[in-house]
Amino acid sequence: MVKQDILRNELRRRKQRMTAQRELILKIFMDSEDEHMSAEEVYRKVLDRRLRISKATVYRTVDLLSDVGLLRRIVFRDGVIRYELVNKDEHHHHHIICTECGRVEEFPFDLLDDLEKLIEQSTGYKITDHQLKLYGLCSECAKKKNNEKTETDMRKATK
Repeated sequence: MVKQDILRNELRRRKQRMTAQRELILKIFMDSEDEHMSAEEVYRKVLDRRLRISKATVYRTVDLLSDVGLLRRIVFRDGVIRYELVNKDEHHHHHIICTECGRVEEFPFDLLDDLEKLIEQSTGYKITDHQLKLYGLCSECAKKKNNEKTETDMRKATK
């Protein structure tokens, strides 16, 4: 079954129709699977494709698609709400964010399964989702920082 059909069935299951606008926005997310986009960025992609959908419709649609579980809301350090397509077949992934340049990378290791089970057993909650965001310096920014430190140390040594 094509991914679009799966998404359409998921909307139906949640008593929602697949409108042309919803289909287009889901297509934008499918075409940009590795991106974490804000509603504003989605709207810009709509404009890039020379399509006529209002900004308000884009914002309402990404909210709805998130509410029904087809998109996941993520807020990184900049405070902007971003969305990513939820892939039910994919194992849960997490994000590591560079504090210097803002680069975001996904990593597929989910080491929280045992912790989730323990929390469920001790609290009675049924955990349905979680987000883990790690912050640090990407290799490029770490290299730049190291070079800057070395240059500063050399200047101090020559004084």
